[in-house]
Amino acid sequence: MTALAGPVADAFWATSLRRWNAVCWVLFAVMAVGLVAMDRPGGSRFVALALLGGVVLCYAVLDRFPDNPVVRPHVYLSVLAVAVGGLAYLRGNYAALFMVTLPHYWMFGRTPRASMGFLGLATVGTLAGTVLRQDGWTVEFFSEVLVSTLIVVAVGVLIGLWAHSVVAQSTERARLIVELEQTQAQLSEAHQRQGAADERERLAREIHDTLAQGFASIIVLAEAARSGLDTEPVRTAQQLRSIESTARENLAEARELVGSAHRSGQLAAGSVARTLRRTLDRFTEDTGLTVVADLADLVCDQQTRIALLRCTQESLANVRKHARASTVGVVLTRQAYGVELEITDDGTGFVVEESTGFGLDGMRKRLAELGGRLTVTSSVGDGTRVLALIPMAFQEPGEGGTER
Repeated sequence: MTALAGPVADAFWATSLRRWNAVCWVLFAVMAVGLVAMDRPGGSRFVALALLGGVVLCYAVLDRFPDNPVVRPHVYLSVLAVAVGGLAYLRGNYAALFMVTLPHYWMFGRTPRASMGFLGLATVGTLAGTVLRQDGWTVEFFSEVLVSTLIVVAVGVLIGLWAHSVVAQSTERARLIVELEQTQAQLSEAHQRQGAADERERLAREIHDTLAQGFASIIVLAEAARSGLDTEPVRTAQQLRSIESTARENLAEARELVGSAHRSGQLAAGSVARTLRRTLDRFTEDTGLTVVADLADLVCDQQTRIALLRCTQESLANVRKHARASTVGVVLTRQAYGVELEITDDGTGFVVEESTGFGLDGMRKRLAELGGRLTVTSSVGDGTRVLALIPMAFQEPGEGGTER
């Protein structure tokens, strides 16, 4: 059965109609046989057959061709109401048809108001036909017909309203489920986009802090080596070795990035102090600047060590490119709240608020991911102070003391 009351109740009404379909066809056949077999004077038998035939025809058309433009659900309900009233006037065996077709008012009514309207029309027609057939308001009409009809209608109304309520709740629940699934899909897509954006930003930061800084160092060393190729062969040879070493480190960093590693190969073992010391020694070797370091030997987790190293590398790169300093100071200390890294220089300084470089912003974001913060203090002509703070719970160091 495919004739439905509307898209909202499709599944519910389709199931209900399939169950009632067989009952209706059996009832129609029994009533037709009864009308033919029972001989009554006059032409009432043929009129009753015509009324029943109209109901059967409309029901069959609506059953087989639910989208036809002529016999719509409301047309069928109107024919059904007229037929039940007519049979009540012509004969007394209308009750079976009235009760079995009672669900149709709710299945085809589209809305509760329309369903109750057609059911009310059928009820009034039935009672009016019975009154006319019995020649007035008899005791039998009040005691049997009226009471039984009202009880059947009341039960039908309650069941119909309950069914519509169930359908409405099911439809709303289905709508909410669809909206939830759509929202979950949108959130999943947004998370994927955000994850991809975060990964791109992480890779950009890693490339800037490693490969880009290494390439910049290679360029500076290559320019210095070229200018002293004839006059300072010893220093040029040292610079060429530094270029080779930096290129090898960049190659290692590139492999780490391609392999989606989150740590550099030089951090596989050793303390933060020794890691920073190697970086400072290389900086001194490449630039010839004086570096004063006070590095506490701390045991940190991998992410903290990487952050401290990257902050140091970025700060030294800024000193190399912009500061024109002669001395750099690096202090790594353990505080009550965590670890503190301070890098100072006696260079030209700059206006912090006017800085638009990627390096400082990348350092701030890297520290923020660990719950830390970056403070940059500088003014033109007074040098620069970079202070990185990272909260952490310390382990006991494997080696004590201070490395200088």
